[in-house]
Amino acid sequence: MAIITLTTDFGLKDHFVAVVKGAIYTELPDAKVVDITHQISPFNISQTAYILINSYKHFPEGTVHIIGVDTEENPQKKHIIAKVNNHYFVCSDNGVLSLIAHETKPEMIIEINFDRFKEVGIFPTKDVFVKTACHIARGGQIGVLGRKIEKHNELSGLQPIVKDNTIIANVIYIDNVGNVVVNLKKERFQEIGKGRKFEILLPRSYKFTRIYERYSDIEGNDHGNTIHHGTGMALFNSSDFLEIAIYKSNLQTVGGASTLLGLNYRDSITINFL
Repeated sequence: MAIITLTTDFGLKDHFVAVVKGAIYTELPDAKVVDITHQISPFNISQTAYILINSYKHFPEGTVHIIGVDTEENPQKKHIIAKVNNHYFVCSDNGVLSLIAHETKPEMIIEINFDRFKEVGIFPTKDVFVKTACHIARGGQIGVLGRKIEKHNELSGLQPIVKDNTIIANVIYIDNVGNVVVNLKKERFQEIGKGRKFEILLPRSYKFTRIYERYSDIEGNDHGNTIHHGTGMALFNSSDFLEIAIYKSNLQTVGGASTLLGLNYRDSITINFL
């Protein structure tokens, strides 16, 4: 029996997550359901993709991932199933697939046929995605759920812009302690930089000229004699995305990079190679 994961922007205050889980267990009583997150900012496709890119590969092959973000169906935004790296994604064709699979072409994409479902209301995550995911989790073939398509809606939210010796990147995610994730991966930085010196320019005139290997490297050889708590720093995080952080930040006291450096979702960050 495959695992079914849930990634939504429903939050935890309301009943929607419980409704989806109840529908899964009604359809498939022995299902294995895992919450990835329900705290996506409403309709935030880049944030959804970033979280899934960093989590789905750690699940067994064959896992079914329900994406309950921006799910309302219309002629330009159908509901689809995509097989990527032997994982199945059940979602709206709102561009999220293009971000999740920007480095790997989907093995198959199916546009879901609504005629298979007796009742489709205003809650497609429950009415369509749950039944689709349970069919796959039982071992059913995705080809019988609709027609195969070759094209899907594409976004470029995880790709920076490169101009000569400059990279223009954007904030795509702010984590729980206020660290800011930028849509620039280490490999791309090294490919463009070729070992040259650089400056990372943030809004409001903040600048970094060094990227640390790990958070604690900011302590250097001080052996604890210098207090660096609250110091801004840049590093590549565990997923190899550029991150702007505040060392040992505390949102209740020191504050995080987002608040202290005035960085928000979609803000531009410029990297100049000298």
